[in-house]
Amino acid sequence: MILAESLLSPITTSHYVILAGVLFAVGLIGVITRRNAIIVLMSLELMMNSSNILFVAFSRVHEHWDGHVFVLFVMTVAAAEAAVALAIIIALFRQKESVDVDSVDAMRG
Repeated sequence: MILAESLLSPITTSHYVILAGVLFAVGLIGVITRRNAIIVLMSLELMMNSSNILFVAFSRVHEHWDGHVFVLFVMTVAAAEAAVALAIIIALFRQKESVDVDSVDAMRG
């Protein structure tokens, strides 16, 4: 009798790299194709999280790397970026009553 555990293969670093690549690609497509500023920022956040997955995956392989420390720094920067981006979006919405990215260049003058 074959056990179910023997059918499952272990998760390797290549699985994490593939997952991170897919997440990055989805985020990149979102940044390129969307006009809504909130969706663009969510796509950027997805791209940053894919790099976090890579940091953790490679820290498991190379034990002398401190990938968790890198992830902590990336998350701190992402939180600050999200706060500033949210403030910009709120200011854009208050002035233009839209969060369309194309209306941003009209705010220059």
